[in-house]
Amino acid sequence: NRLPDPEFYPDTGATVWADNRITEDMQYLYRYDKYGRLTEKTDRIPGGVVIRMNDERTHRYEYDNQHRLVHYVRTQHGETQVEGRYVYDPLGRRVGKRVWKRELVHWSDTRMELSRRPYVTWYGWEGDRLTTIQTGQGRVQTVYAPGSFTPLVRIETDAEELAKTHHRSLAEKLSQEGSEDGQAVQLPAALTAMLDRLEGELRRNAVSEESRTWLAGCGLTPEQMAGQLEPEYTPQRKIHLYHCDQRGLPLALIAPDNTVAWRGEYDEWGNLSGEENPERLEQLIRLPGQQYDEESGLYYNRYRYYNPGQGRYITQDPIGLAGGWNLYQYPLNPVVNIDPLGLLRALANDAKGVAEAILPKYGPAGIHRARIIKNDAEDFGENMDKYVGGSWNGHADALRHCYLMCAFAKEFGHDIAKRIGDNHERNDVAGIFSQQGNETTMDLNNNAVGLACAKSSDDCSSSCIQKYYNGELYDLNGLIDDPKLISPTLTNEWSVSDD
Repeated sequence: NRLPDPEFYPDTGATVWADNRITEDMQYLYRYDKYGRLTEKTDRIPGGVVIRMNDERTHRYEYDNQHRLVHYVRTQHGETQVEGRYVYDPLGRRVGKRVWKRELVHWSDTRMELSRRPYVTWYGWEGDRLTTIQTGQGRVQTVYAPGSFTPLVRIETDAEELAKTHHRSLAEKLSQEGSEDGQAVQLPAALTAMLDRLEGELRRNAVSEESRTWLAGCGLTPEQMAGQLEPEYTPQRKIHLYHCDQRGLPLALIAPDNTVAWRGEYDEWGNLSGEENPERLEQLIRLPGQQYDEESGLYYNRYRYYNPGQGRYITQDPIGLAGGWNLYQYPLNPVVNIDPLGLLRALANDAKGVAEAILPKYGPAGIHRARIIKNDAEDFGENMDKYVGGSWNGHADALRHCYLMCAFAKEFGHDIAKRIGDNHERNDVAGIFSQQGNETTMDLNNNAVGLACAKSSDDCSSSCIQKYYNGELYDLNGLIDDPKLISPTLTNEWSVSDD
């Protein structure tokens, strides 16, 4: 758990909490339900104050049966200050939220009450990456680096511009104007589908032979139908480029004229400590995979919600202990490690390959299994180090890489395993994490041997040891030509089950 800085909070109390459920800190008191979910957060009484003045703020959280936050409310002086409700799709991705805020009843009045109509936000996704946010003010779309949670481009379109893009489809136009007297007619569903397909082909200037034949049978030509299309409007958009740190945390937005449109400063845990915002942009992306919610101060992090003030999650890890002993923990070294899905710690570079390769097909259970395989490979490497040495860029390291790729390929298939291995090695070819070029070459070569071992019916440990004896594994100098003896009688001491 992240502890308060003793320099600023010298009187900090408990530093150990049952089940890692923090019940108090210097600012708040916390309550949890039987599932370990945060249900209430209340302001502490300031030092020296004996009687509460009913001015403390209380935050309450409610969840569905999948442990997803569905309702948030903040009260003060016995009145609701802000309320939020959240909606998810069948894959567990948040697709919408409604927020009610306390605001002036009228511009000429000083009275305030909760807004009658909610502020509605809709979200669009590409796999596990949030790509579209749409509100009553407009739409913001994000383009990410391939296979990554690092944003590259921000595209913003105002609501007024979006409204201009609406036009009648070809089917709608013919339905509304189709009769001889100009009255609307009801088109059969099959005809509507054919017209929609034809419209798409006409707008792409790629009319199929099937459509040409159908039109000819009706005594029409593609040119005649193209004349019936309503013009498409291309909206004006604001485009900015992201400048991010090594983790993928946005530091600045750059306008097309190379000026800085937005700049932010953060602490290690993703708290925004200051910003310059001359264009009044709403930049909500935080640490990789996280989206800032103004109403609650939380960061939506795909499978969970992150509290940046504490540097931890408000619910337990959906994959259980596979994500670590502390079920609420965000990576303890957030300068190097990230958690783009709210599931488990990963190196900033590794998260790209693992998440994108495994999750679409295998879901969180696949991440859990990958974590087990990785731990098995570490155990295998440590055991091999006892006999052959070289746990770092040596013989044992070569055996570990071989085992890891073999086990990944047996579990997830050759393509996914290769993608994970290539991502880890090649993304660090510049030595960002102190991995040099010859080490990258060594690891990629041993990964390839491991992928080949996966085709064998033998277990990965036996296959990789055989490759080692055959001189087919690599160290920093090339092929290993001096393998050390591993006694077959010690098999039970070092082998790792592939089951």
